Amino acid sequence: MKWIWCCILAAGIWTSSSAQSVTDTLFLKNAYARRQLYLPVGVILGGIGLNGNGRESFKNEIVEERNEHFGSFRTKVDNYLQYAPIAFAYGLDAFGMEPKTDLANRTAILIKGELMMTSVVNVLKGSTHQLRPDGSAYNSFPSGHTAQAFAAATFLSEEYGYRYKWVPYAAYGVASSVGMLRMANNRHYISDVLAGAGLGILSMKVAYWTHRYKWGRRYRRF
Repeated sequence: MKWIWCCILAAGIWTSSSAQSVTDTLFLKNAYARRQLYLPVGVILGGIGLNGNGRESFKNEIVEERNEHFGSFRTKVDNYLQYAPIAFAYGLDAFGMEPKTDLANRTAILIKGELMMTSVVNVLKGSTHQLRPDGSAYNSFPSGHTAQAFAAATFLSEEYGYRYKWVPYAAYGVASSVGMLRMANNRHYISDVLAGAGLGILSMKVAYWTHRYKWGRRYRRF
């Protein structure tokens, strides 16, 4: 397990380093923002804790149950559903719903969050070398689909959750469905899904915390 901790630590250092040059951030000033670390970090640690490879490990028990009851289940819905919150984040404007951030800054934040998430996930996939439950490849940990879905859900929630309280429930509901489908498809263990979810949330949060809004102003000040 030591190598997993080392990889997570290295990824965390790389991610957090993008914020070092920004001294006037919400994260440094606001206790509420600091508390937002609890959920993603806790979920990541949960994924690490459940990533034991023993035959009787919790993650393998879930796979056994899946194979026994849903062995023939297959779907490709998760390949598309992971991006749904991003489409909604840009599409809800057309229905008169006001986002928190203007188009240029919103897009810059999204790109930065996606780059951080993708980079960290790929580094961990290559470094941890975990076999997928279906035996297809050694890149199981963490789940990239789940990380993408939760990064997108965080993006959507940040933009519309301040005003439309139902949006975070819908966004994270969709993201959770992606994680469940990755397990139902026998492509990932629960540990992969939890770690991916935490990394997706954290990456997009860091993108917001470190953004300077150089191309304009937010529609609404918080």
